[in-house]
Amino acid sequence: MHCFLYLDDKARETTNFIMKIALFGDIHANWEALETVLADADAQGCDSYVCLGDVVGYNADPVKCLEKIQEMGCPVVKGNHDEDAGGEHSLEMMNPTAAEALQWTRDQLSAEQREWLARMRMVRQVEDFTIVHSTLDQPNVWNYVTNKFDAMSNFSYQFTQVCFHGHTHVPRVFVRGTRVQEVTPDSVAIEPGMKYFINAGSVGQPRDGEWKASYCIYDTDNKIVTFRRLEYDIETTQKKILDAGLPKVLADRLSQGR
Repeated sequence: MHCFLYLDDKARETTNFIMKIALFGDIHANWEALETVLADADAQGCDSYVCLGDVVGYNADPVKCLEKIQEMGCPVVKGNHDEDAGGEHSLEMMNPTAAEALQWTRDQLSAEQREWLARMRMVRQVEDFTIVHSTLDQPNVWNYVTNKFDAMSNFSYQFTQVCFHGHTHVPRVFVRGTRVQEVTPDSVAIEPGMKYFINAGSVGQPRDGEWKASYCIYDTDNKIVTFRRLEYDIETTQKKILDAGLPKVLADRLSQGR
């Protein structure tokens, strides 16, 4: 796995060229899905990796997934579950199922791991594109972009041609030219004069009715973003959730893709 050279630190001074970048997020402590995505990205010839947040939450392998992302040393932005797992604030106002899973997650993580989550940045520029978990206009409010009208506000704060994000767990592509429109998340050509707000979908808990893990690959040489959907060992993930004493609905929803 190659080192990623990104623009927001000393890497601005480097000249290394990245051709294929794997972008993935909303892992949500699903080790089997993460392992499958990383293996596929390597097989697809990806040079580097970018994490779009929510490493933890919901599923049963927060420590293993977090350690892997730390080991990779790739650019990563903070998700809402990362913030909640790394904080000390009350979870009473959250959805009870998510709150139970997050409290369990807090109990699994070390003080150092929670501090690492708390220190994560909300927005980063990587190479010539931007990454954020939710939106660029209010990244710490955790708004959802589910239609072109939601995307319009984000584009006003987007200063790179392409921005990748997550949060909704649904792969989507919004494009701004003379107007904002949504295009199919399949193989998307990045065209001059256009801006793109791209949701890579979810590795660990897809919510588009399809249970397969989702991520995308950005070929920076050919300016093409390709979405990938992968089967993984979902039965093992579900068994781990139940064995950990987490809510059964978290295991059931994985196979339902919701």
